[in-house]
Amino acid sequence: MGVQLFSASGMMQPVPYHHVAVASGSRHVHVAGQISRDEAGRPVAVGDLRGQVAQALRNTGYGLAGAGAGFADVVRLTFYVTNWSPERIGDFMAGVADVAGELGLPQPLPPSSLIGVDYLFEPDVLVEVEATAILD
Repeated sequence: MGVQLFSASGMMQPVPYHHVAVASGSRHVHVAGQISRDEAGRPVAVGDLRGQVAQALRNTGYGLAGAGAGFADVVRLTFYVTNWSPERIGDFMAGVADVAGELGLPQPLPPSSLIGVDYLFEPDVLVEVEATAILD
């Protein structure tokens, strides 16, 4: 595997993600923002942050797999969440936990950012996930 995940001494601990990813390889995979829609474009888990996080991660996994990658190759995840507040972290992390084993998500996660936004492109979309992976 060409990705090493770690949190260096002096960085805030513990967090649900690694602070640093070091990757070797020459093939970059960028998965565009994935949302909670099924293959036909139908909304999944309307109004449910936990369910939408899980589905958006599944869709991210489909994109990675299509490029011959998996979550073990991911060096960066970015989550955009509408109407974010710290009280929502439980539902957010439960959505991650719901699919971690199914998708082979490393625990802790690769370096990640959670960015609160007012609105995403459709009113029912609560979360969008982007991923960057490096392959040998």
